[in-house]
Amino acid sequence: MKKILIVTEYFYPEEFKINEVALEWKKKGYDVDILTTNPTYPFGELYSNYINKWYTKENWNGLTIYRVKAITGYKSSLFKKLLKYISFMMLGSFISLKIGKKYNYVFGFDVGALTGLVPAVILNQFYKKTVTLWVQDIWPDSVYAYGFKKNKILEFILNNFVRYIYKYTSNFAVTSKGFENRILPYLKNQKKIIHAPNWTDDLDVNLEEFSFSDKDYLHFTFAGNIGTVQNLDNVILGFSSLEDKYLNKIQLNIIGDGSYLSNLKKLVEKNKIKNVIFWGRKPKKEITRYLEASDFLIVSLVDKPIFSLTIPAKTQTYIAIGKPIIGIINGETADIIKEHNIGFCANPNSMNEIKEVFIKAINLNNLEKKHISNISKELTNTMFKKEVIIDKLLKLLRQE
Repeated sequence: MKKILIVTEYFYPEEFKINEVALEWKKKGYDVDILTTNPTYPFGELYSNYINKWYTKENWNGLTIYRVKAITGYKSSLFKKLLKYISFMMLGSFISLKIGKKYNYVFGFDVGALTGLVPAVILNQFYKKTVTLWVQDIWPDSVYAYGFKKNKILEFILNNFVRYIYKYTSNFAVTSKGFENRILPYLKNQKKIIHAPNWTDDLDVNLEEFSFSDKDYLHFTFAGNIGTVQNLDNVILGFSSLEDKYLNKIQLNIIGDGSYLSNLKKLVEKNKIKNVIFWGRKPKKEITRYLEASDFLIVSLVDKPIFSLTIPAKTQTYIAIGKPIIGIINGETADIIKEHNIGFCANPNSMNEIKEVFIKAINLNNLEKKHISNISKELTNTMFKKEVIIDKLLKLLRQE
């Protein structure tokens, strides 16, 4: 039986696509192990029922999970966040070298800091193992996007680190087509790069129906992490700039939690903005009922180069729901919305454009909404179909 080692900082019970990849490959007859940390995402604290030991081994649905000690408290401390990345890089590498010889293939899930892929690529460096990276984020672009000031020293360190990781990577899968052009400059030799986007979450259509309000509003909903890069302050300000004839019949629902939530609440309170409701974080398995209760779904990111290449994972879920999408975003996500005519887009920095997309959405008729729903269903069953994408990843891993 062929053996696969998945290297990822995030795994079950944390909710990421890599959980489904591992289970599907197990069903196909592969012996799948995972090297990860003790679970702490998204709150930065250890999950209950886990003990933060230096090294543990557990079984989940027939998968063997190797866990190393996690750094906690990183949500409010940059030092601890950096320590978290360094910790997994070092502890993970030690365990990786210890267990790595027995695997036929190594798969790295690159969803956070690129340091988390060192335990994967050293198995190519030392044991000549095939290593595939599924790239969800691009370094060094994302480092600068999250506030680190670009200078010659940092640029030198990061560029050489990226070259090291990519040198010992056999091939790549990218969730956004634009990532390919950001990988190529760091490669000395030509390597295979395929497009493997994220798919929609499994939607539970049997959940009890939900209503945001007993009033006959049109409901605009954002669901997901609430940080500075989500640009929700501009979304709220654009929404609040609408005339009363519009504001009196619409509601903006914000579902989720994150470091910027308190700032948004203060913004709404200070400006006395009406019909903006914060619903807090909801269980992922229940999110379908909130999206189904919405008329329009919002995806938003700040206007920075790295985010023009990024397709937020919520986009595919929104498409599967079949509701029109309001894209307050530039780049690849906006291209998908425009190309397939499944919603409206605005420049993240333009209050006037944001206001206009709300007005366009309000004026959308039922026939147009039905057309968007049909297109979205087709996209879900083709471009964003889970089984197809997971098979593509497996073929890449086997170098077929």
